Formats: sequence, C-alpha cells, structure tokens
Amino acid sequence: MSRKKWIWLLNLLILGLLCFIWGNSLMTAKESSGVSKGVLAWLGEFIPFFAGGAHHGFLRKLAHFSEFFLLGVLSAAQRLKSEKLLTFGLVSFGLIAACIDETIQIFVLGRSSSLLDVWLDLSGFAAGVIAVAVWYAIAKKRKEK
Repeated sequence: MSRKKWIWLLNLLILGLLCFIWGNSLMTAKESSGVSKGVLAWLGEFIPFFAGGAHHGFLRKLAHFSEFFLLGVLSAAQRLKSEKLLTFGLVSFGLIAACIDETIQIFVLGRSSSLLDVWLDLSGFAAGVIAVAVWYAIAKKRKEK
C-alpha cells in the first residue's frame, strides 16, 4: 500500500475513533451505564476479576485509557507515515480531544465532566504515542543492522 493510502486510512481510522469516543460521551448516564454493565457481564465470563459485575468503575476508567491509547497509536502512526516528527502538537491534539470529550458530557443528561478523566485520557494518548515511538526506534535499529 502506498504511503498516501496509508495516511488516508489512518486519518479515517482516527476520525472513526473520535466519532466512537464522542458518541459514547453523548449517551445519557443511564445508556452509558447500561453499555458498561453489558461489557462487564461479557468480560466476567472470561476474566474472573470482572465476574458478578464487580469493578464497574475500574472498567469505565480502563475504557477511557484504552480509547485514547488507541487514538495515540493511530495519531503517532499517521505522523510517522506523513514523515513528521512526534511533536508537542501531537500531544496537544490528544489534550484537545480529551477536553472535547469531557465538555460534551457537561451537556448530556445525568453526565458530568471530570478533570481526572481528562488526565486519564491524555495519559492513555501519551502511552500510545510512546508505544509507537519505541516500536519505531526498535524497527529502525533492526533495519540499520
């Protein structure tokens, strides 16, 4: 696949993921809780830690981190395919996405905004960017040998 096609694909995946993240934020508290409980029940079948609906709050925080980790991975990969450096602007994108996510929740019935969630989202995003940077550095080193 050509570099331009990769960039287009990554841009579409980033846009799709942002729609997913912000779409979840548009759910009312009752809807969001229902989705979380459904995921928790499903996970409980495979992972004893989540059995019986335990650790609902942990699952919700893990979802924040995971969504933004994937966003960080996709965003860093897009930057590398565009032959641009992983810069402060990339982390700013993650922060803006996290702030928009929490701002949406202010206007949704039963939801509220949380500064802790912004930090959690940004941490997930940064971890995703770091994971790609480490992978890229290792791959580059192996290629040089």
